[in-house]
Amino acid sequence: MKSGQVKAILYALLAAVLYALNTPVSKILLEEIPPRMMAGFLYLGAGVGIGLLSLTKKDESAERLEKSDLPYVIGMVVLDIAAPVFLMFGILNTEASTVSLLNNFEIVATTVVALLIFREKVSALLWGGIAFITVSSILLSTGGELSFSFSWGAVFVLAATICWGFENNCTRRISSKSTYEIVFIKGIFSGAGALILGLLTGERYFQIGYILAAMLLGFVAYGLSIFFYIRAQRVIGAAKTSAYYAVSPFVGALLSFIFLHESLTGHFTAALILMIIGSVMVVADTLGVRPGKK
Repeated sequence: MKSGQVKAILYALLAAVLYALNTPVSKILLEEIPPRMMAGFLYLGAGVGIGLLSLTKKDESAERLEKSDLPYVIGMVVLDIAAPVFLMFGILNTEASTVSLLNNFEIVATTVVALLIFREKVSALLWGGIAFITVSSILLSTGGELSFSFSWGAVFVLAATICWGFENNCTRRISSKSTYEIVFIKGIFSGAGALILGLLTGERYFQIGYILAAMLLGFVAYGLSIFFYIRAQRVIGAAKTSAYYAVSPFVGALLSFIFLHESLTGHFTAALILMIIGSVMVVADTLGVRPGKK
């Protein structure tokens, strides 16, 4: 494995760990902040933080976004308005540990979009991992019951992951450009869009302390996480960056158990086992490991 690939993998893992903070901390902040505005503050924090960071450190990429990149930029911004709003409603309506684990469905969405629209190759091993992750997600969505009664919180989370699956592939098309510029645009325009949506739907919030806390979380869990995610995408692609990003839900679930004292139920344990199997298969595919390969 080349040194550039190793560095990209480390970036993807760091992005995953930083993003894992999002669900449990957002669960706490959502007790004070309305969901659409919470999504807006998170992304504004990412945009402002990365914007300030860009003033102190020059991006090694000299390429800036061009007019030809506009369709991908618009797609990125629109999807980044919808996804965090869906996620906040999901966090409000289900346990943070379940939300964290369901976030792994983003691998499925990203890979399927990469295959169908952008023609990235998907191996049999990766398909196997996707199957396990999908079954685990269904189990989490039904609360372990053999019925078609889905949890609305889980549905919102899955909607968020599908939006981010498309968004990951849009970002992949422009990931060779200035990372600072991409994250700044993501944060400012997507954050403003979510805040406007919140205002139009009657949400109001003016407690500066909680706003700053949400923006700080956004800078770390979205801004820095997205920054490292894009750097990883440049080298190993959208589908494989998402594969290493798969550790994030497990870290998020662990944090939820520790800090929110959520219970470990039987169906969650079964879903966790399936999710681990699927994630191991996905990561094995990313590493180039194949059955019988020496």
